[in-house]
Amino acid sequence: MPLIETQNLTHTYSIGTPFERVAVNNVNFTAEKGEYIGIIGATGSGKSTFIQHLNGLLKPTAGTIYYDGTDIHESKKFTREVRFKIGLVFQYPEYQLFETTVFDDIAFGPKNMGLTEEEVKERTLEAAGFVGLGESFMQKSPFELSGGEKRRAAIAGVIAMRPEILILDEPTAGLDPGGQSEIIKNIKTYKEAHNATIILVTHNMEEIAKNAERIVVLNKGEVTQDASPAEVFVNSEKLTNLGLAAPKATLIAERLRASGVDLKQEIYTLEQLKTEIIRLKQGAKRGNQKNA
Repeated sequence: MPLIETQNLTHTYSIGTPFERVAVNNVNFTAEKGEYIGIIGATGSGKSTFIQHLNGLLKPTAGTIYYDGTDIHESKKFTREVRFKIGLVFQYPEYQLFETTVFDDIAFGPKNMGLTEEEVKERTLEAAGFVGLGESFMQKSPFELSGGEKRRAAIAGVIAMRPEILILDEPTAGLDPGGQSEIIKNIKTYKEAHNATIILVTHNMEEIAKNAERIVVLNKGEVTQDASPAEVFVNSEKLTNLGLAAPKATLIAERLRASGVDLKQEIYTLEQLKTEIIRLKQGAKRGNQKNA
């Protein structure tokens, strides 16, 4: 049984008005425990609307969302429980920091869960550790932190609830390359520690190519593809037609093939491209030695 599942999920905004718009249309989706899933799509494709249904922040116009086999809207009590099990990190979550100290901000979720003071402290410090914020940060004001540190503190506030599913909407947006790498590393650390399911929404194809096991492609509110990175990135033209860019490694490999270089088709990370070029060089070297 999937950990989370949507059946025929549809969401329409402004029903009955001139502004009526279908944002998500008949989406069927599943996620298993421990999966790392990427969700991609052009601006306006329905990504943010879709993920806000997964922990009950939005209620579908039609269709059903199941958590561990139970409709998440079965009761208000169950919907509340689900929101602790499925953590959602919005875009620019640092704008939601509000407490007087970093510790209190990260501890806000665990306190709302009704945990003991000791449990709250344990989870808060654990979550801070996952995102690389040591105890020296705990009594600082969150507003004294750098942009990247604020982002990590906000993510820690969700991680502190130890969600089984962690959903992140563009978690690296606006960060420099070093900050982006740090956030992605933090997410992987949490996943490995708790075998959590990760659902990552991003426009950064390199992030998805390197980390996701599955990619769901949304276009105009509908799922157009749900496949492995290799299957999704094999055709850059198809992605371009959807308003998306393929990973840099895919584009470089395509240009090399067009110029006559015999590269394998499944290349979508720079590491794969590097490995393949080394293989070709070694093959050419061996050929030259035989001919000598």
